[in-house]
Amino acid sequence: MTTLMQRLQDAKTETVFWLQDTADALLGRRDPLIPPRRLMFDGPRDPAIFRANGQEFLGHYRNLAELRPDEAMLDIGCGIGRKTIPLVTYLSPPGRYAGFDINRTGIDWCRAHITARYPNFQFDYVDIYNRRYNPQGKVAGAELRFPYPDSSFDFAAAASVFTHMFTAEVANYLAESARVLKPGGRALFTFFLLNEESQTRLATPASTYHFSHAQGDYRVENLARPEDAVAYEESFVAGLYAAAGLHIRQTFYGGWSGRPDRVSFQDMILAEKPA
Repeated sequence: MTTLMQRLQDAKTETVFWLQDTADALLGRRDPLIPPRRLMFDGPRDPAIFRANGQEFLGHYRNLAELRPDEAMLDIGCGIGRKTIPLVTYLSPPGRYAGFDINRTGIDWCRAHITARYPNFQFDYVDIYNRRYNPQGKVAGAELRFPYPDSSFDFAAAASVFTHMFTAEVANYLAESARVLKPGGRALFTFFLLNEESQTRLATPASTYHFSHAQGDYRVENLARPEDAVAYEESFVAGLYAAAGLHIRQTFYGGWSGRPDRVSFQDMILAEKPA
C-alpha cells in the first residue's frame, strides 16, 4: 500500500513539473541552458536554485581551487549540468571541460544543449551500477576506469558524489582522479566528514543529518537506502587520499551539521597531485 501511495504521489509531482515546464515554454520563460524541471534529478527542481548552485560552485572553483579559464577541468558526476552552466562563459579554448555521469538522460541533455553551443565542453555516459540512479548499470564503481588518458586535467571536481559512495568506490575514484590529473593538478571534492565538532553537533536540531547507523568504515542516515547520505571519519578519508597519492592542501567545512562558520553545505577537501 505504501509503495502504491508513493507511486501516486510521484506521478502527481511529475505532472506538476510538466505543467510548469509547459507554462514556461508557452510564456517564453525557458532558458535554453537550464533543463526543464521534469528532467532535473540531482537536486531541487527549481530553475532559480539550479542557477544559484552553479554560481556558488564557480566561485569555489575560482577562489578555493584557483581554476583558470585556460585550464582543463574534469567534472566527476556532472549530472544534468547544474554546476556546469556558469563555466561555459569562463572556460575558453584552450580551456576545456569534460564531465561524466551515470544518468544517461542528464548526459544526453548536456550534449544537446551545452556541447552543441560550446564544443570545448564534452560529456560522457558511464554505465555504473547505482541502486537509485542506474539500477541496470553493468560496471561497479569500485572497478571503473575513468574514460580519459593519464595526466589529462589540471583540475577535477566532484560535488555530492562521495557523499553517496561506499569505501571501495571512494578509494577507486580517488585513485582514478590522481591518475588523470596532471602533476600539480588540483581536486576539490565534497564529503560529509565526521570529526569532533561535527559529531558533537549530530544530536542537535541544527544538524540536517544524524548518521546514526554505523556500517564498518562509514555511517549512513537511512538503512533502507544507505547510499542516500554517507559520512566518513575525516581521518579515514585522509588515509584514502594518501593511498591514492593525493596531498590534502586544505579542508573547508560545511554547514550540514549546523556549523555556523560554513563555506558550503557539504564539507570540501582541496587536494593536489604532487608535481
